[in-house]
Amino acid sequence: MTSAAFSRAPARPALPFLGDLSLTLGRAHELCGPARRTLACLIAARMQGPVFWIAPAWQAERLNAEGVCRLFDPGRISFLDPVRAEDLLWSMEEVLRSGAVPLVVTDLPGAPGIVAIRRLHLAAETGREISGNWPLGLILTPDRGGAPAVETRWHMAGAHGLTPRRAWELRRLRARTEPEAAWQVLPKAGQFTPEPLRVAA
Repeated sequence: MTSAAFSRAPARPALPFLGDLSLTLGRAHELCGPARRTLACLIAARMQGPVFWIAPAWQAERLNAEGVCRLFDPGRISFLDPVRAEDLLWSMEEVLRSGAVPLVVTDLPGAPGIVAIRRLHLAAETGREISGNWPLGLILTPDRGGAPAVETRWHMAGAHGLTPRRAWELRRLRARTEPEAAWQVLPKAGQFTPEPLRVAA
């Protein structure tokens, strides 16, 4: 049997979201830490089209439209508020599988297991096959996260008192092909610029 009998999956494109930092499309990534929602909004600002934001109906914290509009049009966001915990990732999976929405964000109370993450990856692949587009999935988890099998894991927190106002420390905690690294994210001339920091051994 010749190699022509096998189909090769297309290379997944990447989305630059802060300077040279990028996220592989068609995969699920984890954002954690106190400023995880801010990071999700920074990523959404680098994309076009609608954003589905899924969060538990019982969660008190909600996006502030006034804060979001500084980054992108909040009218792009459709909110889904499942009342059952099991429907959070189910909803995300279904939206990714449709391929109709470029970005799906799910705010979770804790890190999901490996089976759930693999299902999200597969759903994003199916979405690409159906629509021809590469949907991006972001799961938001508290503290330092810990979901297994995610493509990347990023932690962001405010850098209050050490840097100018509206500055953050961003850390890449996990990536399939990149080492752990850290950046200070600063607003400069209307843009957000990452400056490398030394990661403690």
